[in-house]
Amino acid sequence: MVKHHRSSKSTVLTDGQPPDAELDVLACLWRRRRATARQVREALHSYRPMAHGSVVTLLKRLEARGLVARRKGPVGKAFVYRPARSTRPAYRRIVRNIIKRVFGGDNLEMVAALLNSKVPTLDELDRLQQMLDKLRSKRKKQRGNS
Repeated sequence: MVKHHRSSKSTVLTDGQPPDAELDVLACLWRRRRATARQVREALHSYRPMAHGSVVTLLKRLEARGLVARRKGPVGKAFVYRPARSTRPAYRRIVRNIIKRVFGGDNLEMVAALLNSKVPTLDELDRLQQMLDKLRSKRKKQRGNS
């Protein structure tokens, strides 16, 4: 079970993962690279409708935790926000957490669930095969060195 605790800045999960709303805002910034609060709100509207003030609050929380940086926009009072960290470490942490909590630590179960939830295109299958080939080669080299 994941427990929540309140900090002075925001609700934080004890496993270190931001709450869902903050994660949605952060993921939006990772995809867009930079955006104003209005742009974030508009991008999330179809699946997480929020008031402008709510988006600003979430951005401030993320900024206070060092996950988002802001600078003054070119016109008006709007700030432009950007992720303060690379996406890869955050993605890895989130995926490890999902594998552990949802799939009982079974990597293959998660991969199977992903592939069954949305059938990959031929191009995606080719890219997956390239990844598998690289992993296989890397493992063979590791065995040779041990």
